[in-house]
Amino acid sequence: MAKMEVLGLWVLLILFVMPMVSLGRTRVVSQNTLKVQKQLMQLNKPAVKSIKSPDGDIIDCVRVSRQPAFDHPQLQNHTIQMRPSFHPEGVFGESKVSSSKSSKPITQLWHTKGRCPEGTIPVRRTKKADLLRASSIKSYGRKKHRSIPKPRSADPGFTSQSGHQVSPDLYGDNNTRLFTYWTSDAYQATGCYNLLCSGFIQINNEIAMGASIYPVSGYKGSQFDINLLVWKDPKEGNWWMQFGNNYVLGYWPGFLFPYLSDSASMIEWGGEVVNSESEGQHTSTQMGSGRFPDEGFGKASYFRNIQIVDGSNNLRDPKDIGTYTEQPNCYDVKTGKMGDWGSYFYYGGPGRNANCP
Repeated sequence: MAKMEVLGLWVLLILFVMPMVSLGRTRVVSQNTLKVQKQLMQLNKPAVKSIKSPDGDIIDCVRVSRQPAFDHPQLQNHTIQMRPSFHPEGVFGESKVSSSKSSKPITQLWHTKGRCPEGTIPVRRTKKADLLRASSIKSYGRKKHRSIPKPRSADPGFTSQSGHQVSPDLYGDNNTRLFTYWTSDAYQATGCYNLLCSGFIQINNEIAMGASIYPVSGYKGSQFDINLLVWKDPKEGNWWMQFGNNYVLGYWPGFLFPYLSDSASMIEWGGEVVNSESEGQHTSTQMGSGRFPDEGFGKASYFRNIQIVDGSNNLRDPKDIGTYTEQPNCYDVKTGKMGDWGSYFYYGGPGRNANCP
């Protein structure tokens, strides 16, 4: 009889405990859902118009004054600079930026479905799936510390990357996308991709940060150039970005970069991949076209007409160009100088291969 009572007691305990565990799980799931929803509301500002791109992206046309930059406490009463007070000499010269080997200008895929009206900027909408792919909601849109490029300046200063990237973790696909990334403390606490945190102030209504580039170069096919310029407005102290001849995109306010009040000590161009070394092997992620630089035009990726803005605010060829690659059997670089290409380099590679295990 005693045994029967003990068994009965355990049955009762199990019946009472199981619902409590279930409720606990429901509470945890609800908290995570609320965090995701809160972050989405923070990132996705009210839109005047929304455009669905053929690649599945949704581009929200957000009023310039409502963009994410103005969540920054130091930008609460900021007066937007709608145009730079200065362009470096030679920016719009055809010999500087045109491509004799490109037949079409590069734009973005979402343009095929519409444009944003004046007074707004295009912002790629962040979706729930984007946040769930990140290692944490807090880390979404931010680089891991281990991806700091080498070599680097001793001062944390201003690091701004722009060009193009393919990032399944960030975007959920393998499309080639225009992106920016900034940090003022070597990726420790500040900065993010595109407009995923307050910082960059966009004024242009035609180019969306993080959106797919169209068209893109093909192996042994047509080649298309992306023309980018970053420079400091000496009057206002802001750092501007321009895409091609026609698109002045916006600026990073000067106060974001206390270590870079006057000039930069080093400028870097190149490619970067994330190498997680899964199972002790180098990643098979390609850089550029996935071809080594020796293959040359039409096959390997390249940077050309590399220039810097000097102390007199003029564009000129850089001096003392050096090259650096961590694993040349995986990815390599080859520099040169000629004619209308000016200073250039081919770069990239396949990643893991017979010589890069």
